[in-house]
Amino acid sequence: MQQIIEILKHNHLLLTFLVAGLGYAFGHIKIKGFSLGISAVLFVGLFFGALDKDIKLPEIIHMLGLVIFVYAIGISSGPGFFASLRGRGISENLLTAGVLIFASTVVIIFKKIFALSSGVAAGLFCGSFTNTPALASVVEAIKRAASEDATTLSSEPVFGYSVSYPMGVIGILISFYLFKRLFKIDFQEEAKKFPEQVGAQKKIINLTIRVTKDDIKGIKIAELIHSKKLRVIFGRYKRNDTMQLVESDTQLEPGDLVTVVGEESDVMKVVEIMGEISNIAIDMDRSLLDFRRIFVSNKNVVEVPIRELKVPKKFRALITRVRRGDIEFIPDGDTRLELGDRIRVLAPRERMDEISKFFGDSYKAISEIDVVPFALGIALGILLGSIPIPIGRDITITLGVAGGPLIVGLILGRIGKTGHIVWQIPYNANLTLRQIGIILFMAGVGTRSGYAFYETLKSGNGPLIFLLGALLTVSAVWVALFVGYRFLKIPYSVMSGVVSGIHTQPSALAFANEQSDLPAPNIGYATVYPLSTILKIILAQIILLF
Repeated sequence: MQQIIEILKHNHLLLTFLVAGLGYAFGHIKIKGFSLGISAVLFVGLFFGALDKDIKLPEIIHMLGLVIFVYAIGISSGPGFFASLRGRGISENLLTAGVLIFASTVVIIFKKIFALSSGVAAGLFCGSFTNTPALASVVEAIKRAASEDATTLSSEPVFGYSVSYPMGVIGILISFYLFKRLFKIDFQEEAKKFPEQVGAQKKIINLTIRVTKDDIKGIKIAELIHSKKLRVIFGRYKRNDTMQLVESDTQLEPGDLVTVVGEESDVMKVVEIMGEISNIAIDMDRSLLDFRRIFVSNKNVVEVPIRELKVPKKFRALITRVRRGDIEFIPDGDTRLELGDRIRVLAPRERMDEISKFFGDSYKAISEIDVVPFALGIALGILLGSIPIPIGRDITITLGVAGGPLIVGLILGRIGKTGHIVWQIPYNANLTLRQIGIILFMAGVGTRSGYAFYETLKSGNGPLIFLLGALLTVSAVWVALFVGYRFLKIPYSVMSGVVSGIHTQPSALAFANEQSDLPAPNIGYATVYPLSTILKIILAQIILLF
């Protein structure tokens, strides 16, 4: 055994991939329907770290993983984040502020009851909410203000942090699982009930409609769509023996057959307006008009409103559907395509190759990342995270390598494109980066926390700090989930992301994503993460000064 420990102490690459591989494997083991998923990497890291004080990965490993993960999350969540600030994001951020103020008050009470030092109390708060930037700000504040041995004093918050941090992660995961079981959360039911909030896909259908209503005669399709507020795409129509593409000035007549694509409720609305469903599938006739799935890989067409691409005018073609990741939706004139989107195009057969070339249609291109904007974006995030922000007399904060890249990612994700620079990362590549980033982060943090976690539980007031930290984490999670889910009526899939963001915990976010299999946790996480990071940095220093 000692020989294995010696090997692991000196071979960081072996340790990294051993923890990652075993953790990923254990994460897929289900016990009564419960599995840790990718979060198991953290627990395997804790196990190896507890074997010896020198079995730990260099700090750069988990820092690199964290930066890649939060930046990729920011880039993909940018549009949704800024959209949410105009609506539900306000209540979610107010909830975040309330939970953190509640938690800091509890820590101050703990400090008085159990005679904790200010440094330990501040570290307890940082560890329970798994926030390294807050811990760094506390240590820096002690070094600036200490009149005695700053090294000894600065070890106190590190001690409180290291003991409470593991339960700061484990407590969230256990709470998520128990809350889901207690309130019988059904993610599929949530997706049906709150499709827009959770980012769920609505069923899209394609029907052929026979026009029977006389009152639509003489009305242009563009006018009909506008007046009736229809959210559908009219594809082709057949009049007598002639098949043509529906254009904005097309006027349908009784007896025409027309194909309509859209969400089921919207298509049925068109049926009521125009006539009746026909069992003649005119879209199966591909002799003149054909359809094809095309990958968007040409940087010149992304982040441009579809109406400005003028596809109908250039190619006599229509974009009838857009598939982004696992979500398919009906585009409108304001829709902006992203790298990696798959569009369904209806066009004359002889124009298909020309259209494919226009959009790129290269799978290889969308499987890669453009290193220049990716590296530049992360560099800007790291610079932003390192800028001191004064918040009062002799107190400054920094957003750190977690907050800075996330905020820059959100902004660049919202901007999408600057000149010829496309900030967006193709969907497949983004998922891969996230997975690699979170695995490196959890492997690094687990191995670095394992030994301190084990040792402090055995001696001194370690057990007390551990229990107080667990109580603080669990109480904050349940208060947030209960208030958000039961009183504010926020879907649980969104709330799991919000709580992960309140605790600034990527492991919890990964667990929430695997549980729900919806985009909602990422949106909730990104919505509250910036405010949560800043507030925790401020509140940790207030606890220190209290």
